[in-house]
Amino acid sequence: QVQLVGSGGGLVQPGGSLRLSCAASGSIYSINMMGWYRQAPGKQRELVAIISSGGQTNYPDSVKGRFTISRDNPKNTVYLQMNSLKPEDTAVYYCNVNIVDSSHRVTTYWGQGTQVTVSS
Repeated sequence: QVQLVGSGGGLVQPGGSLRLSCAASGSIYSINMMGWYRQAPGKQRELVAIISSGGQTNYPDSVKGRFTISRDNPKNTVYLQMNSLKPEDTAVYYCNVNIVDSSHRVTTYWGQGTQVTVSS
């Protein structure tokens, strides 16, 4: 079994910053891709940022230059630093982690989601 525990999120004014984190624990042999997704009311879940085990990152244009994803491999934790936040960034943010178990099976896990609200 694997658990994902997230923290961060909340209410921030436009132009402000927030940092999200998501820590994985349990039966983990290794972790491949880690990422963040978000879902706004009435919209589909969309990719925000991903990072490979080697540290390669990818972002959609909507957040490029404002958001930074990073990971701490010994701590099995992924972070999302969000700067210059805009009202359109308001959504529930979910971490997504691909975990390899001792049998080398890969399973995708989702965090419980954390609300980010950007409003004055």
